[in-house]
Parts: sequence; structure tokens; C-alpha cells
Amino acid sequence: MIYNIKRATGLLIIEVVNSNPNGDPDRESDPRQRPNGLGEISPVSFKRKLRDLTEDKDGPVFKAISDKLELNIDEFHILESRGRDRKTITKEMAENTKNFDQTEFLNSRFVKKYWDGRLFGNTFLEEGGNKGYIKTGVAHFTMGLSVSPILIQRHTNTNKAGVQEGKNQGMAPLAYRVVEHGVYTMPFYINPSNAHKSGCTIKDVELLKALIPYAYDHTRSAIRPDVRIRHAWFMEHQNSLGSCADWKLIDALTPKRLGDDSMKPSTSWRDYEAPGDLPEDLKEKVSFSDLMKEF
Repeated sequence: MIYNIKRATGLLIIEVVNSNPNGDPDRESDPRQRPNGLGEISPVSFKRKLRDLTEDKDGPVFKAISDKLELNIDEFHILESRGRDRKTITKEMAENTKNFDQTEFLNSRFVKKYWDGRLFGNTFLEEGGNKGYIKTGVAHFTMGLSVSPILIQRHTNTNKAGVQEGKNQGMAPLAYRVVEHGVYTMPFYINPSNAHKSGCTIKDVELLKALIPYAYDHTRSAIRPDVRIRHAWFMEHQNSLGSCADWKLIDALTPKRLGDDSMKPSTSWRDYEAPGDLPEDLKEKVSFSDLMKEF
């Protein structure tokens, strides 16, 4: 099978306004934060939003994208679905890929069924006869990190209907935990070297690109009402090996904090200088676009 996927470098510029972009279960769902004050958004949390949008086959996002890309929806199910039982997945894999070699495995119904398995890899299929298959996918998202430290506000949630039995009104002390303002960068990469191991195709990558602009707008919640992807830079290299160092592209598009307050929390997007283009010497080495401009 020929995959023809080119190497690509991506960078998400994410603005957070009075929202919790990613709660930390080890800190009572506080927004994730490093000891130096910088905020974090885990790659797992971002990929979950893409999975949820893909899994909602009746939702407007997947319907519109699947029509545009002419997807066979039977090939775009979610392996790591919420609440799925690990034993059930292991059994399904065994029934569909028993005693298969690598080529047979890639052509199996199991591989062709799960988009996230082909694209992101998995945390399920690490035991048994197919131990070497689909561990690492083609798309890799890294930890999102704020440019400046973040300020976290903690308030008490109130519920008029009551959260405790027998009481007309209840309170959840310090349950409302949000970042006042922050700008985060999240690099991501397309690594074609893993395509022949996971079965990832160009169409799988195209779906990823089409989903990214909707990741936050169509997965809003009470604690995450205003998270904005300001830019979703996507830089496709000229070949599968790569035509430029990833770090040069990331550095060129990373926002810079204005003034002398780089180690103080920001209050608005105006506190940053955000590049809107690549330098000419880099632009000629990649196909450069902002996925948000197509949104």
C-alpha cells in the first residue's frame, strides 16, 4: 500500500478567556499549571475533542466534513471512545487480526475501522500477538504551554435547586476555577514514517486538518465557554523526509509578549505580538497555511 503522506509541522495558537482549558485531576480540576506559573493544555485533552467530534456522526461538524471529503463513515469510528472496555477492544482485535502478518494487519477490518488508531496510535493494543502494531501513529500533538504565566481565579458555584438532599440551595466551594487570560502554543507534527505501520492515509490527515478549527467552538462547556484558536498553522514539507527543521518553523510563528511584563499574566490578546507569516527563506521550503482561514 502506498501512503504518499508528506511530513508536516503544525502550531496551534490558543487564547483562553475566563475558562478552564484543561483541568488537573491531581489538583481538584484546577487549570493545569507548572511551578513557574506557566499554564498547560495536555495533548490528550485536545485529541479527545477531535475524537468526540468524529464520533458524533449525526453532529453538524462531522456531517459537513464527511460530505466535503466524501468519507466512508464505516472507516472513521473511534477506537479510544469514552468508557470503552479494554477487554472488549482486545477481543475485537484478536477476532479480526489473529495470526496476521504486518501487511494483513494493515488491510484488516479492524485497522480500516478506527480513524484515531490509524492517526494517533493507541494505548490499547500493546499485548498479544500483534504487540508491535499501531503503538505510535502519524499525528503527534505536544504539550500546550502558555507564553506567560497564568492567573487562576477560584470561586464558589451556587445551585438554586440545591446540590444536597433536603436543602433548597447548595454551594460548591471553589468549584469554579478558570484562567483569567492566557495564550498557549501547541505544536503538532505529521510523521509519515509511521504510516506504513498504522495504516494512516492522506484522507485521515485531511480529516484532522478539517476538524481542528471546530475543536473548541463545538465542544464548549460551562467551565470552558471561551477558548479560541487564533491560528492553526499548518506547514507541509516538500517530501516525506522534510525540507526544513521543525523548530525553525515553530520559533518563527510563536507569539511574543510585548513590553517588560513577560513573566506577568496577560489581560488580553493585545499584550502579544503574533506573527502572521513565515520569513521568506522558510516559506519557500514548505506549503504554508492557516487552517483557521478556511473556517
